[in-house]
Amino acid sequence: MPASTIERLQVACEEDLVRVRQRVRTMAAEIGLSLVNQTKIVTAASELARNMLKYGGGGETEFERVERNGLIGLQLTFRDSGPGIENIEMAMTDGYTTGGGMGLGLSGSKRLVNDFAIQSAPGQGTTVTVIRWK
Repeated sequence: MPASTIERLQVACEEDLVRVRQRVRTMAAEIGLSLVNQTKIVTAASELARNMLKYGGGGETEFERVERNGLIGLQLTFRDSGPGIENIEMAMTDGYTTGGGMGLGLSGSKRLVNDFAIQSAPGQGTTVTVIRWK
């Protein structure tokens, strides 16, 4: 298997969200995710990238093909330098929003992937890492 390479895309505007979705779709297909799982990871990526743009003022998305314990997956990391999340537990609750949306972005994204990790603190930005395994 080839060595893993991390690709990066800056997210600074709506057009960048399209590029994130396109790259995730391509990579998910390349590693052999089913169409259903491709759709799940693309949807999660779209939500997380949109949150990064809306609440964090933009940031960077990393894409990486990963292998662990004989499994192949697609790992995505969304990193911003925005205001951070004051209460992660509340932010992960369905319906919780500080921006007038439906409040399903973080919690919905978590349900669409196999692994989900979030790190954030007020004034320190937010990093969300997700993996969808084949």
